[in-house]
Amino acid sequence: MRTALFTDIHANREALEACLEHAERSGVDAYVFLGDFVGYGADPGWVVDTVSEYVGRGAVAVLGNHDAAAVGERADMNDDAAAAIAWTRGIIEQRHRDFLARLPLVVEKGGILYVHASPVDPGDWEYITDLYSASRALVATRAHIVFCGHTHVPSLFHMSVTGKFASFDPVDRVEIPLTSRRRWLAVIGAVGQPRDRNPAACYAVLDDATDVLTYVRVPYDIDTAARKIREAGLPVGLAYRLYEGY
Repeated sequence: MRTALFTDIHANREALEACLEHAERSGVDAYVFLGDFVGYGADPGWVVDTVSEYVGRGAVAVLGNHDAAAVGERADMNDDAAAAIAWTRGIIEQRHRDFLARLPLVVEKGGILYVHASPVDPGDWEYITDLYSASRALVATRAHIVFCGHTHVPSLFHMSVTGKFASFDPVDRVEIPLTSRRRWLAVIGAVGQPRDRNPAACYAVLDDATDVLTYVRVPYDIDTAARKIREAGLPVGLAYRLYEGY
C-alpha cells in the first residue's frame, strides 16, 4: 500500500489541490494528514472540509497547534500567526470547529506513529529541528517510524540498533529505504507554507510493500494563494513568504 502524507497545509487551497492531484495520479492508496490545516492562508473552511471528506473515507488526521488555537486553545504565536488565527476564528463555521476539536493528538497504527509535533509531549508543540530533539522523540515511543510536521522543513532522522543517531536532508523524488534495523523519524515538509527556501509544496509517500519513503515537491499557483491572503486582509508578509519558501 502507498500512503501519502501531508502536513502544515495552512489554509492554502491551491497547494493542497496540487498535492492531492499529484498523489492521486501517482496511484496512492491511503492518506494521512498531520495537522495545521488552518492558519496563515485564506481558505481554512475549504481545507478543513476537504480533510474531513478524506477522513470520512478512512484517512488518518491529527491535531496541529494552529488547529487547536482556532478552536480556542491558548497559543504562543508571533503577531502574524496570531492575526491569522483571529481571522480564522471569525470565518470558519461550526462544523469546522467540531471537526478540529475532535482530532486526536496522536495516532499509532502498525508500528507507525503519526503526530503533528513531537511524541515527547504532543500538546506542548515541541519542534524537531536537530539530533537532540529527534532523539528525544524516538526515545519517547517504541514505534518503528514516527511521521510529523510542524517545522515546515523536510528532514529525516534515524537511530541504529546501537543507539547512534544521524540525519540527512531528503531530496525531491529520491527513494529512501527505511531499513528495519533502524528506527526512523520523518519530518514531512509543509504543503502550504514551505520554509526551506523552496516554494514548491511538499508531501511524502510511503510504500509499505518496499519500506521506501519518497519526498515530493509540487509546484502550485502561488499567485492565486498570495492574492487571496492580501484580499482577505491578512498580514501581507504571509503572502510574500510563499514566493520565497521561508
